[in-house]
Amino acid sequence: MNPKLLFWVPAVLRLGLVFAAAGVVWWLFGVVAGLAFALLGTVAALFVQLSYLHQLGEWLHHPHSTRLPDGWGAWTDVFARLYRLRREDERNQTELTEWLARFRQAMHLLPEGVAIMDDVLFLEWCNPAAERHLGLTMERDKGLRVTNLVRHPDFIDYIILGRYEQPLTLSFRGRKLECTIIPFENRRQILVTHDATDTERVEAMRRDFIANASHELRTPLTVIVGFLEIAMSDPGLDVSTRTSHLRLMTEQAQRMQRLIQDMLTLSRLESDEFPLKRERVDVKAMVESVAAEARALSGGRHDIQVEVDGPDVMGSMEELRSAFANLASNAVRYSPEGGTIRLSWTRGANDLRFQVTDSGIGIEPTHIPRLTERFYRVDKSRSRETQGTGLGLAIVKHVLLRHGGRLSISSTPGKGSTFTASLPNTSLPG
Repeated sequence: MNPKLLFWVPAVLRLGLVFAAAGVVWWLFGVVAGLAFALLGTVAALFVQLSYLHQLGEWLHHPHSTRLPDGWGAWTDVFARLYRLRREDERNQTELTEWLARFRQAMHLLPEGVAIMDDVLFLEWCNPAAERHLGLTMERDKGLRVTNLVRHPDFIDYIILGRYEQPLTLSFRGRKLECTIIPFENRRQILVTHDATDTERVEAMRRDFIANASHELRTPLTVIVGFLEIAMSDPGLDVSTRTSHLRLMTEQAQRMQRLIQDMLTLSRLESDEFPLKRERVDVKAMVESVAAEARALSGGRHDIQVEVDGPDVMGSMEELRSAFANLASNAVRYSPEGGTIRLSWTRGANDLRFQVTDSGIGIEPTHIPRLTERFYRVDKSRSRETQGTGLGLAIVKHVLLRHGGRLSISSTPGKGSTFTASLPNTSLPG
């Protein structure tokens, strides 16, 4: 049925009923009584309508589905429809509130910085990452111009010029940031910041690794190629000279072999394709074997002592042996003749420790944090003398990380150093 008929037919019928009753009163009691009854009926109906209208007005001030009044006549349908609309609105509002809470939670957890600005660059909202990246505080800086808060010439030029096709990279507050402006709606912009400091550091390490590896391989290759060219250009070399050249080429080839082997070892330790294979490790026998190798490398030039007072562990024997051997060989290489080197395996209060103490040249404190970087050398002039690859401590670090351990270093220049490889008590056999 037509909605208009649904409203007007009942209304006309109710008025007709009032006037019919007034006609009956007129017939029984006269014209005055009939008119008076019709007037009272009309006033009563009007009062009811005004009363419901007043209740509707009061409800509109504080709309809530539980406070919606009941109605009579046409008001029954009006209030029923308002109730349905209000309930639907409350459900939508609840869903919107939940989605807004999820959005804010996601923005709080997002590693990227997000700041919302209006068309004149006043800050409307930002997440914690943006606060860290740009030095903002939401409570303090809301409503302030972003270009007054982030005082960097490149950043200000980027925003003012409006060339947002490419992100802006800038150094700010000791970090490397990538900033992108995304216009949305008609009067707002989103500023997205990405902290590229770690990415930049990794990229720099990659470049250094390639450069250092190339340099380390180039030196022995230059020696080998040089001697080969001499041999080819002068076939009449005497036996002693040829033997000397062959010996030097062999040494350089072995140096390249050690370097490549260490690079492959380090690559395998960093790869997820090679999970740790745990086995019971006889640490006493392993430390004694490492000490024997260190004595062979020393050639009697050092006093190498051994103390084993700890239990066996569960881990990769090959990897742990590589780590312990690297620490021991470093002590031999960097200790002067006549020095003392002490290898010990003990059980601490909360861990298990393989410790190498030497009476060598020691290390300045500024170098200690970088010792586990690939190819990092405290004294580059000693690299050829020590015959190291520059990857030993990086291998030690990654072996210990795979076993849940850590490497700690203490040193006094001119007096010696102590390298401690700690393993957790969870490494004990079950």
